[in-house]
Amino acid sequence: MGNYSIQNMFLNADPVVQGVMVLLLLASLACWVVILEKAALFKKASRNVLAFKRTAAAIETQVNPDDYPGFTSLVVAAGVKEARDTAGSETRAEYRERVERSMRAVLSGRLDRLDARTVLLATVGATSPFVGLFGTVWGIMHSFIGIAASGETTLAVVAPGIAEALFATAMGLVAAIPAVIAYNKINNVLKKMTKEALNAISLTGNGLARIHFSSPAKRTMPVLKKVESQ
Repeated sequence: MGNYSIQNMFLNADPVVQGVMVLLLLASLACWVVILEKAALFKKASRNVLAFKRTAAAIETQVNPDDYPGFTSLVVAAGVKEARDTAGSETRAEYRERVERSMRAVLSGRLDRLDARTVLLATVGATSPFVGLFGTVWGIMHSFIGIAASGETTLAVVAPGIAEALFATAMGLVAAIPAVIAYNKINNVLKKMTKEALNAISLTGNGLARIHFSSPAKRTMPVLKKVESQ
C-alpha cells in the first residue's frame, strides 16, 4: 500500500481530519459495546418473557412469583401483592384492571432498563455520516490550499490529500451502518417482547381474578414470597 496505507493516511492527514477519524472510531467502538451487551440481555429477556407467558397460561389455583424467571418474577409479585388487597365491591373487570395495571407499571420500568443506552446507536447512526463528511470537506479544502501554495496540480500531488479526506467519510459510514441496523433490530425485538409480556400479564390477571372470585371452598390465596431484585 505504500504511502496510501490506512496508517499513513491517518498520520499524514490534517489534525482536524485526524480528530474526526478518532472521534468516529471511538463512536464505533462504543456502539459495538452497546450492541454486544444488548444482544446478550435481549436474548435472556426474550426467553424469560416466553416462559412468563407459558406459566401464566397454566395458572390453576395459585400464583407463585418464584415460578417465574428473571425480571418477570418482579412483575408477577406486584400483581400478587395488589391481588391480596381488596377494594370493596369490585367487579371482576375492575379487579383485573387494578391488578394488571400494577404489573404493567413494573414491566414498563424493566423494559426501560433494557432500552437504556440504545439512544447512542440512534445518535451515532444519524450523525456519523455528517461528521465524516465534515472531515472530508475540511480535508479537501486543506488539500486545495496546499495545491495553491505549491502550484502543483498533478495527480501525485492531489491524490494523497483527497484519499485522506474521503477516508473520513468511509469511517463515518462504518460507524453509522451497524448502529442503524442494530437500533432498528433492538426496537423490533423490544416491540415483540412488550406485546408478549402484555399478553402474559393479561393471562396472569385473568388467573388471579378467577382465583379471587372462585367459591371459598375452591379458593387458594395467591402466594407471595420475598422476591429478590433481579
